[in-house]
Amino acid sequence: GLSYVREIEQEIFYKQLSEPIGTRRADFVVEDKILVELKAIIALEDVHLAQVLNYLKAYKLEGALLINFGSKSLTFKRLVL
Repeated sequence: GLSYVREIEQEIFYKQLSEPIGTRRADFVVEDKILVELKAIIALEDVHLAQVLNYLKAYKLEGALLINFGSKSLTFKRLVL
């Protein structure tokens, strides 16, 4: 029963430039509050945490779940700005 949006595209701006330099796409945004990023890799690394933190800033959200299905057992990280 939760509302969500899948793969929302967000433009990336560099400093004060008015033109975007690219885009990024988050896996899910749930209830306009929580970002959910899914991975299927052996182990989560710092680069994946940095990616989610950058998404939180770009989407102006406060919390995220980083979920990894690729290890022997499901792993997840909860991140808050």
